[in-house]
Amino acid sequence: MTNPLRTLTRKPIALLAPLLLTACAHSAGPAPKAASAPPAQIGVASFNLAWAGSQQDFDHHAAVCTAVNWCDTRPKREKGQSRPTDEAVQAARQCVADTERLAGGPEKAGMMVPCNAYLGRDNATPPTGADYAAKLTGLQTTIANLIEKQGVKVIAFQEVRSAEVIKTLLGKYADRFGTCDAPHDGFQTTAFAWDKSMGETNAKCSVNTDLAVSDNPGAKDARKVRPGLTLELDWAGRRISFLNVHLKSSCANIVPTPIYQARLLDDPNPACQVLNRQVAPIERWLDSVGQRSPDFVLLGDFNRRIDEEAAANIPPEKVRTDGSNPAGVPHQDAIGKVATRYLWQELNDGTRALKQVPLTGIEEGCRGFTGLDHIVLSGALAARQAPDIGSRKTAVVQAPGQRIDTSDHCPRSVTLNL
Repeated sequence: MTNPLRTLTRKPIALLAPLLLTACAHSAGPAPKAASAPPAQIGVASFNLAWAGSQQDFDHHAAVCTAVNWCDTRPKREKGQSRPTDEAVQAARQCVADTERLAGGPEKAGMMVPCNAYLGRDNATPPTGADYAAKLTGLQTTIANLIEKQGVKVIAFQEVRSAEVIKTLLGKYADRFGTCDAPHDGFQTTAFAWDKSMGETNAKCSVNTDLAVSDNPGAKDARKVRPGLTLELDWAGRRISFLNVHLKSSCANIVPTPIYQARLLDDPNPACQVLNRQVAPIERWLDSVGQRSPDFVLLGDFNRRIDEEAAANIPPEKVRTDGSNPAGVPHQDAIGKVATRYLWQELNDGTRALKQVPLTGIEEGCRGFTGLDHIVLSGALAARQAPDIGSRKTAVVQAPGQRIDTSDHCPRSVTLNL
């Protein structure tokens, strides 16, 4: 990666270059062809912050959750049970009702972190404000390391409350970075931070609300999943766009594991049905951004092992349930479902060229979810990268004995030639 300090020291020499070349032309014949300047490089990262809000957000969360005895709004299912008991379902419903009453109604409860989100491994003792402050400190230090050690200039965040929280987590770099978020009716949303040296006046953020599909179409009290967020910047004479996603969870893999069942996007599982209805909005988004900016990066928490899908080499006629060619945006039914089984093959369908940046390095101490966070380049941008381009995962900073994990995701980053 180009060192900005070294670049500054070369500027005076660059200013003298025309004079030196002219002198050579008069004294020694044709001047040798000047070497082309190295391509501009920037670090780009994606980081899921695991329910990151402000200290005040936590204080409100703790007050409500203490009053409801830290109950769980989701029915608990005991080991070996295929479904929760009627008693567990009723307990969860009561928890929802009590939480909504104390929070000030369903809408305000939706903007609050669930009571079980920070309980961690020691469920016997509820977390304190000091525990949450330690989490925020870990996030701030992790982000500082990305900026200082990896030259990261653009960061896509997921599971964050707002851009104001991002400004706090940027710490001493808050004035150096611009921020934006995607307004949402739930606590978790997507956000960006970018180094203002990449363009402060020409930066543009726009929200993709089409990705925020309902988790239960037709239901009066249904919630919407997270929206997408686009950041457009001018850099090195090009317009480049970053598309930040946090897709529906719990429909992640096509290779079964001891914990997770293999599921395709036509699976009747409710989570897969929601993810299925996000496919067409993503494709339309990619096409729209690609028309304005052929150079784009799609990154974030996909909640899907698109690396497994790519490795499976699925033939085109197997991608969709009706055997049709996956090229183009698939037809949606009345509630937005599409006839597709695989996310990656639908996105990289031949009408647009995409490249997954492979994971080539994992820092020691990196724990948490694997295979969910991805960085994908447009064909135009991928063509300017080294053939062996790779991304890395960096361990989050966490103090010994920290009771609330800094995050259950490691930030994933790549250095791009622009």
